[in-house]
Amino acid sequence: MRKKPSLSQALNNANKSDRKAEVPKKVEPLESLADDKTDSKVAPSRRGKRAIVGHFDPVVCKQLKLLAVEQDKSSQALLAEALNLLFQSYGKKPIA
Repeated sequence: MRKKPSLSQALNNANKSDRKAEVPKKVEPLESLADDKTDSKVAPSRRGKRAIVGHFDPVVCKQLKLLAVEQDKSSQALLAEALNLLFQSYGKKPIA
């Protein structure tokens, strides 16, 4: 019965054949790669903006959504209003 080659030997053989076929690629700065990929997939209204995330009880989410319906505003508009009130209470400029 013939003995099978070891896994490490098979990997070494595969790596040797792969190395011969590799062609050096042009390297771009990380900043330009990140900008290109995110800009094409991000809605225009979200470009240049960052998400602020928090974890709350489900009842908080439900109450925020109900308030948004009652006030005929989006949840984001209500959160911006809340952040501006927070900034003002700490003596900061309302910028949200």
